[in-house]
Amino acid sequence: MTTSSPETPDVRLTGLTKHYGDFAAVDGIDLEIQSGEFFTLLGPSGSGKTTTLKMIAGFEEPSSGTVELAGVDVSGLAPYDRAVNTVFQDYALFPHMSVAANIEYGLEVAKVDKAERKNRVAEALEMVRLDSHDNRKPSELSGGQRQRVALARAIVNRPKVLLLDEPLGALDLKLREQMQFELKQIQGGVGITFIYVTHDQDEALTMSDRIAVFNKGKIEQVSAPRDLYEQPVNEFVADFVGISNAIDRDGKRFTIRPEKVKILGPDDSRDGLETESGRITDIAYVGMVTRLHIDLDSGGTIQVAHQNVEAQSSSQNEAINTQVTVGWRPDHVVPIQAQVETKNELLEEQRS
Repeated sequence: MTTSSPETPDVRLTGLTKHYGDFAAVDGIDLEIQSGEFFTLLGPSGSGKTTTLKMIAGFEEPSSGTVELAGVDVSGLAPYDRAVNTVFQDYALFPHMSVAANIEYGLEVAKVDKAERKNRVAEALEMVRLDSHDNRKPSELSGGQRQRVALARAIVNRPKVLLLDEPLGALDLKLREQMQFELKQIQGGVGITFIYVTHDQDEALTMSDRIAVFNKGKIEQVSAPRDLYEQPVNEFVADFVGISNAIDRDGKRFTIRPEKVKILGPDDSRDGLETESGRITDIAYVGMVTRLHIDLDSGGTIQVAHQNVEAQSSSQNEAINTQVTVGWRPDHVVPIQAQVETKNELLEEQRS
């Protein structure tokens, strides 16, 4: 039996693969997640992130490869024999039980002493700030409160790793943003490794220590949020994480983020900038920024995000069909590689 060490990751996936017939939902991924990380599996629907989470939890059996928890190969173990708990989008609370009873249930099944159960339930309720709601039923709670009960129920068992499958997906935007902050605060407080699945790029960038971007069963990039956004390794990552301006010039392809592009006035300095001319084709005011689409005279279309720092945005002086000059710093340009069709992609096209 393998023993863990301070350097042993909480989760190690090696050659992990899951086939459904000829289709590889997860296609030979390798990944290490360190103790105490808030780690996110990010990708579009069908990219393999949820299937990967289910194999870590034990709900799906790998076609090949291994899942290790703290250095121990658990690939053949049932979910209840793994030191993990899972929080789902639908919360899966028992409607006839009180909040406290829902949280205590797993401890009862594990035959934890009654006094210890009460103490741990009280600690979990305080942690998620629901200590005054212990006797309420789930139907008497808001969506955000039910989500916190589900989280407390998972944490109270003190798992080594907590798996979260799009747990905020059913919440409205403002509550989801509030819960993102609260989840990160709770994770830091308990110190448990969180593995979080989402298709929401903003959610991933907001909460994560590191992010793995999934695409067609493979991992495209694993990076901290800032590195992922500022230095995408290919066109898929650049386009999926944020908005990408992909441009071809002199046989090379590069991307630049919309907020890095400036519309230059006649008195603005061009020193040190790459500049091109073009025509505004669309303008959209979206609160914090105004987004302008510009067809470049040399070919291609870019989007410019102009921050609305003044009550009267300077971008309001522009109009559709206006000819403008745009500029950006060379160090903001990121060379990228275009995506190549994979076997998974060809199989999907054949089925459609």
